[in-house]
Amino acid sequence: MSKPSRIGPPRSSLCLAVAAALAPPAWAQATTDQAASGQAVQLDSVQVRGEFIPEPMQQTAEVASFVTREDLQRTGDSDAAQALTRVSGLSLVGEKFVYVRGLGERYSSALFNGSPLPSPEPLQRVVPLDLFPSEVLQSVTVQKTYSARYPGEFGGGVIDLQGLTVPKEGFLKLSIGTGGNSATTGEKGLTYYGGDDDWWGYDDGTRKMSPELRQALATGRRVDLGADFDRADIRTIGRSINDPNLYLLQQKDSIDPDFSFGGSAGNSMEIQDGVELGFVAVANFSNQWRTRIGQQQDGYFTGDSVEFNSSYDFVSTRNNARVNAMFGAGLKTDRHQIGFTTLYVHDTLKQTRSRSGVDNLAGFQVRDDYTEWFERTLVNNQVSGTHRFGEYDDLTVEWRGAVSRANRESPYETGISYENVEGYWSHDASRVQNYIRFGEVEDEVASGGVDLKWRLPTEREFVLSGGASYSDNDRSAWQREFRFLALDGALPFYNRYQRIDYLFSDYNLSQDLLRLRETTGNTGAAAYDATLKVRAAYLQLEGEVVPMVRASLGVRYEDATQAVHPYDIFTGQRIESPAPLEEDYLLPAATVTWNFADNQQLRFGVSETIARPQFREMAPQQYNDPDNDRLFYGNPNLVDSKLRNFDLRYEWFFGAGEYLTAGLFHKEIDRPIEANVNEAGGVVFQSFVNAPSATVQGFEFDAKKYFDLPIQAAWWGDNRLYVAGNYTWSDSKVKAGESDTVHPYGYATPIPARLFVRDGSQLQGQSEHIANLQLGIESASSGFQATLVANHVSERILARGRPGQPDYMEKPGTTLDLVVRKGFDLWDRRGTLAFTARNLLETDHEEYQERGGRRVDVYTYEPGVSYSVSLSVDF
Repeated sequence: MSKPSRIGPPRSSLCLAVAAALAPPAWAQATTDQAASGQAVQLDSVQVRGEFIPEPMQQTAEVASFVTREDLQRTGDSDAAQALTRVSGLSLVGEKFVYVRGLGERYSSALFNGSPLPSPEPLQRVVPLDLFPSEVLQSVTVQKTYSARYPGEFGGGVIDLQGLTVPKEGFLKLSIGTGGNSATTGEKGLTYYGGDDDWWGYDDGTRKMSPELRQALATGRRVDLGADFDRADIRTIGRSINDPNLYLLQQKDSIDPDFSFGGSAGNSMEIQDGVELGFVAVANFSNQWRTRIGQQQDGYFTGDSVEFNSSYDFVSTRNNARVNAMFGAGLKTDRHQIGFTTLYVHDTLKQTRSRSGVDNLAGFQVRDDYTEWFERTLVNNQVSGTHRFGEYDDLTVEWRGAVSRANRESPYETGISYENVEGYWSHDASRVQNYIRFGEVEDEVASGGVDLKWRLPTEREFVLSGGASYSDNDRSAWQREFRFLALDGALPFYNRYQRIDYLFSDYNLSQDLLRLRETTGNTGAAAYDATLKVRAAYLQLEGEVVPMVRASLGVRYEDATQAVHPYDIFTGQRIESPAPLEEDYLLPAATVTWNFADNQQLRFGVSETIARPQFREMAPQQYNDPDNDRLFYGNPNLVDSKLRNFDLRYEWFFGAGEYLTAGLFHKEIDRPIEANVNEAGGVVFQSFVNAPSATVQGFEFDAKKYFDLPIQAAWWGDNRLYVAGNYTWSDSKVKAGESDTVHPYGYATPIPARLFVRDGSQLQGQSEHIANLQLGIESASSGFQATLVANHVSERILARGRPGQPDYMEKPGTTLDLVVRKGFDLWDRRGTLAFTARNLLETDHEEYQERGGRRVDVYTYEPGVSYSVSLSVDF
């Protein structure tokens, strides 16, 4: 039996339709007439294939994976980023960005209900998927072969997040939970006071710029002693931004446990015959503490020996508070549906960290203290509709429009350095310095699109699809930096050893021992505007070309303009930069699916796609990553990457919910973007460069099987075991010929590529091995589930090393998680108790450089074991 199209009749009505389609015309007409009159029809034997093939797999011609709401509950993942690590070929980087088949986040795109999303991250245009709690998701689709209906930015795959839909019946669910971490909870950690509402993740106004500073900035002048500001002005402004609650580190003797609570509700009602109105609402809050204790080193290899430019021990404590809410409403009939969805996510990271060690470049022992507050907000408003016409939904019209805004505020980032003088920490505000930074990133996406699907009036099933879409992504980012400097070049001896809140006191500022100076722009552009405008249209034909063989052929046209415009934050004038990237592409895609045996299929796909540089990768502005203390500069010389993709996959669905798939893939990438580490004036920083070319090839395996054990004991009940696993092997090679060139940041002209890229090396960000294994027990009657989840990701290149130096490597290693859920009756309500334990193997986080048996620990720490317990009740 052929697979139903996306807009065809339901599976239960297809048998007769296919039998008629394959039979001689006269017999088919007679059969149809008899069926219409209600007469019994005697059919010859008809072969029906695909009994166990899940509906999503039947409805798509592409190589795809699906995460259902049941999967989210089974693995107990708190957000979309964690859940997607269970999918074949996917790995998680930085706890928020998903790599498909080991390719970086720039080779994947994320959609929410089909619409693109903005990103509050300074370094990425791709939205971090940890912003999407599992409670607001109905399902997630990961499509690994390209189809023309999706945006052309497609290398590893597209991740389409589907929000909760209008429920079929009313529900109300409340939940509460707690948890902790073996390296954090009940242990000592760092913090700073901040404001009264920090626990909720909202600033109470403590971190707002003072009126005096805002007034000074409004002049458009640099805040410094001179013609625009006299000494009295500088004293007043300095005192107004001096708040010890925002930079004085404190030791917390016992870190609090994690805490969360939330609820969801939904209902539907028939407002008139055949018209249903429904809504769903979800709201959750969580507060989590994590302490990291580890080592940071910067080394320089000479042959097989290594010398350390610096070596620090560090401790950081992060308090993450998140509020999320979603509301959806819709009208629905048999043929038409209109829906509205609004999503709100407010995610705040309050971080306190300190490091101490030897800085050999400076020539003394150093301690650096930092306090940070990163407040991220995402608001997505979307309206969409689906309309079906014809007896068998012969024509379907789908439309959508969305406006999304992401914002990242980082007020009062502070850093204070100390020198060890005869066993005492000294800050002279000259040889060792300090800073206070204010920054903001605003990212907005307005998008819309319409898709039409027409079932052609042909003997065989063919669907002609077409559509058009637009997306306008605008970003603005700025940063202002200030320092307290010794007025006469050096502080008096006694003041250097004062506690920092005494040193930065209003008295010392009033006595001119210290004065405020703005250093904005000293380390690159302080502000930039960026835009990406994409207009697209596509045409696609899909259908059964011969019995049991379906094919999809499409082409997408995209016209895009991308530009990053750095500007002088004082004058507003744009800084000279390369011309905008104005490109138009014709992107073909073809997929063939052969249902050659019962519940077995072969899929083959070929396509051409692109990958664009991120805004921050192109902006020549300094940015310090708080996760690893690494400096970043963008490279305005970056260009688009072009990809050619080939996929072959075998699928066997041998039982309900049971399957085995195996696939091969090959990708050719022209001008891939890679992260590289460089050095200028003794400052080590990370930037980006277009490597000449690269190839990626490999295979992936995915399987799931249930086992009914012959246990008759009453205590065993209807429990059954299941095993699920997937494995992906990838082999990647970067090609850099003798005549190839690259254009790194800071170079006026292109230079030989082999200075930055090793010919034949592994593609940056690519892991050779990715594997997941799930062992579980579940019972449908008792609501019991216990799952042991193992995940392995082999080492990958985090960034290219400085010329002549080994690459920066990351070793995610093997992790083991346990998730247990048990349903129970609570009076006349249904309750669920859940327990999770993460990283049971206590796998370390490792970033390092290595050569000749020598190793530099660039950034390593022990994350510990995380655990949580929650209770939810359905009303």
